[in-house]
Amino acid sequence: MQAAHSSAHFVTIDKRADSSRPAQKYVPPNRLSLATTLRSAGDVRARHSRLLFDPRRAGGLWAAAQTTGPDNSSEASVDVRNRDRDRINHRDAPGVRVFLMTTNSPSEKRLEELREKAWNDGVVAGRGVDVGGGPIPRKLATASPSGGGPGYYGQPVVKPPVWTWEIPVYFFVGGLAGMSAVIALAAAIFHHVDVVRTAMWVAAIGAVLSPILLILDLGRPHLFINMLRVFKPQSPMSMGVWILTAFGACVLPGLIALELHALHTFTGAMDQFLRVAVGLLIFASAFFGVLLGTYTGVLIGATAIPAWFLHRVLLPIHFGVAGLGSAAALLELLGHRIAPLNAIGFFAAVVESVLLIWLTLDKHGAADRAIHEHSSGRLVRIGEIFNGPLALLLRFFGLIPFAAISFLIGALVTRFGWLAVGKVSGSDPESVFAAER
Repeated sequence: MQAAHSSAHFVTIDKRADSSRPAQKYVPPNRLSLATTLRSAGDVRARHSRLLFDPRRAGGLWAAAQTTGPDNSSEASVDVRNRDRDRINHRDAPGVRVFLMTTNSPSEKRLEELREKAWNDGVVAGRGVDVGGGPIPRKLATASPSGGGPGYYGQPVVKPPVWTWEIPVYFFVGGLAGMSAVIALAAAIFHHVDVVRTAMWVAAIGAVLSPILLILDLGRPHLFINMLRVFKPQSPMSMGVWILTAFGACVLPGLIALELHALHTFTGAMDQFLRVAVGLLIFASAFFGVLLGTYTGVLIGATAIPAWFLHRVLLPIHFGVAGLGSAAALLELLGHRIAPLNAIGFFAAVVESVLLIWLTLDKHGAADRAIHEHSSGRLVRIGEIFNGPLALLLRFFGLIPFAAISFLIGALVTRFGWLAVGKVSGSDPESVFAAER
C-alpha cells in the first residue's frame, strides 16, 4: 500500500440500521485498514471522492466525482462485507464514505475562492477549474486537426460523414445524367435528333448506375427500397431517393419510346402516340434531371458539417453547373461538335471560375479552415482549376477535346474533395464551435 499525498484522511462509518449520528474518526495514513487501498493516481487529484456501493459485485465501491489538477492526489477503494460463516450478507452492510481531502493545492484554493465570490457577489468571473468527469470538456491538444482547440474529451462534436468512394462517384454520375436529360430537351426543341438520342442514352445509363452506387454504399438493396416507404419533403435524403426514382421512371421509358419512334417501328396513330409520349417523357426527365443535378449540393449543405453548411448557397450552384458542363463535355467527346454544346462548355467553365474566386475569398476563419488550410481543400481547388480556368483557356484556343477532358476530371475531383473536406471539418470541434458563433 502506497501512502497518499493528502493532508488528512477521514473515514465516516454510517450504519443505516443505527439511528445515532455517524461518528468521525481520524485515521493516520499509515494506519488505514487493509480493506482500504490507497494508490497514487499521478496528476489526478481526488477531491471529496464519494465511494458508493457497486451492486454488481460484493463490496465493490466506485467514486462519484473527481477534480483534476497538476498536483499529486489519492484514489481510494474500499471493500465492506458482513460475513455469516461462509456467506456474505450485503443487505445489512454498513454504508461507508471515505473523504480524501487535499486543501493545499492551487486548484483547491481556487475552488474555495470561487465559492466565496459566488456566495458574496452572486456572479463569478474569471478562470475556473477543469473538472474530470464533469459535463464541461477540457481543452485537449489533440481535439482538432490543427493541434489545439476545444473538444469533447478528444471526440468530434458532430459525427463526420462515413461515406466512401461510391457517394462522390454518385454525385458525379447523377449530376451528369440529370443534366444530359436537360440537354436532350433543348436538343429536341431545336430538332437535333442525334444529340437527343445520345443524351437520352447517357441519362439512362446514369439512371441505372446511380441506384447501384447508392446500394453499394448502403450495403443492402432493401435499405434503398425502405427509403421509398417514407416521403419527407423536409429531408433532402428522402427527396433525393424519390427524385432519383422518378428520374429513372421517366428516362428509361422515354429512351425506349424515342428509339421506337426514331426507327419507325410503328406507323399511323401509334407512331403519333409515341411522338407525344417521347416529348412528355423527355420534358419530365429534364425536370427531374435538374433536381437530381442540384439536390446533392442541398443534401450536404443541410448538414451540421461547418465547411458544408457555410457554403450551402454555393454547393447547389456548383454541383448543377458541374453536371451541365460534364454532360456537354461527354457529348462532345462522343462526336457531337456543335456550337450549342461549345457554348454550354464556355458557360460552365466561366461559372466554375467565378465560383473558384468566390470560394477563395469567402472565408469564415476557423469554421471552414478545412477548405483553406487542409489538403482536402486543396483537392477542391485543384478540381475547380481543371473545370474552371484551365477548361476555359483550352476552349478559347479551340482545343475542345482537351477542354472536355479537363472539365470532366475537375468535376470528379471536386466531388471527392468536398467529401474529404466534410470529413476533416466534422472531425474538428473548434470548427463546429466557430460556426455557431
